Amino acid sequence: MRENDIFLADGLQFECIGCGNCCKENGEYAYLYLMPKNVDEIGAYLGMTSDEFMRVHCVTDSHGNVHATMVNGQCNFLEGNRCAVYPVRPMQCRSWPFLSENLNSSTWNGALKQICPGIGHGKRYTRDEIEALALARDNANKP
Repeated sequence: MRENDIFLADGLQFECIGCGNCCKENGEYAYLYLMPKNVDEIGAYLGMTSDEFMRVHCVTDSHGNVHATMVNGQCNFLEGNRCAVYPVRPMQCRSWPFLSENLNSSTWNGALKQICPGIGHGKRYTRDEIEALALARDNANKP
């Protein structure tokens, strides 16, 4: 049995407490990646064209990945501890903390638990629910 199978066997507990930590730079957790669909949806939600949204709110890294700009170490859509584009937030945000790269014991119980006070509390998500969220995010980030 794979380590990940054992780790997810009983599911994982998580409850968002609205702290906004997931929207702030935390070591390797420092980027909100945006796909063209996100650029279009968020831009429209903000009353902007996609081109205007890209100029004002995005940067493209050396690998060609588009991500939201960070302002003072946090996502520029974070207002207080709330998301200003919540209804159209990207799948990366909708799936948090159930991202594929987080679904191992060392990450979940280490760096992630330090960032997110909701880890280990609240609803117990089943393995199927967790894997569906992780897959939805992975699929949403494919070009």
